[in-house]
Amino acid sequence: MRILVALLLSLPAFGLAQDIAIAGFQAPVGGASEAITLGPDGAMWFTDVTGYIGRITEAGFITLYPVPGGFNQFYGIATGPDGAVWFTGASGYVGRITTAGVVTEYSVPTNDAYPYSITADGALWFTELYANQIGRITTSGTITEYPVPNPGGGITAGPDGALWFTTASAIGRITTTGSTTEYPVSTGATSITTGPDGALWFTAYGSIGRITTGGTISEYPLYPYEPAFGIVAVASDALWFADNGDYIGRITTDGVITHYSPAGFQLTYGGIAAGLHGGVWFTGRGSTVEG
Repeated sequence: MRILVALLLSLPAFGLAQDIAIAGFQAPVGGASEAITLGPDGAMWFTDVTGYIGRITEAGFITLYPVPGGFNQFYGIATGPDGAVWFTGASGYVGRITTAGVVTEYSVPTNDAYPYSITADGALWFTELYANQIGRITTSGTITEYPVPNPGGGITAGPDGALWFTTASAIGRITTTGSTTEYPVSTGATSITTGPDGALWFTAYGSIGRITTGGTISEYPLYPYEPAFGIVAVASDALWFADNGDYIGRITTDGVITHYSPAGFQLTYGGIAAGLHGGVWFTGRGSTVEG
């Protein structure tokens, strides 16, 4: 099955589902695209679980870069402060790829840590799905790991100079010196991003959540009940999110949710990002596309 990357071409106001336009782009090889981010060159860069890092232009031209070392599961991706794109490999390393496709890999000190989500904040910070640690890697490749109470999933740079991350039972905050605070949530949290209102917004199993930098949490139930995964702020008053099934969602900063179903497109975990000119990009696999 070939990977797909799609662009939500128009961002409608609440309730105007007919204004949605989606363009889907198919890569010639690969298995399932995962995370996606706006690259330093204005193109979108994405990870693929079968061993590629992909680049797609606004016109839909896709380039896939195989990563040395053969098969790996790549998940998180972020643009670094050094003008390169950084990504995580489940087998135990953080990778760096230049816009020309040159790859460098850095091994994570903890064995079987499963590096997962990654974000930029001066350095690169990443979660370790199978270890109670948050990792930090400098642009020269020096890695430091900080212990946390629970393994992290998503991670983002917060508006308060700290890093915020999700766990199965809490939203975590870690300072750049490694001091951690956790705030319990009612459902397992997955992805997290800084919202347009100066709070942190997160996805969870059955809800979208908001947490202030002081730790006050609000949760907005999803109907139907779905596990949501990726989330991104696009407009000044709204965020967009994806699930691992069949819809893209929009939530305003006052909690109003709208669902949109991209026909023939199965979404994957967490693959949603804002593009250069305001569109929303998301990743997945097409149920009708044969590899």
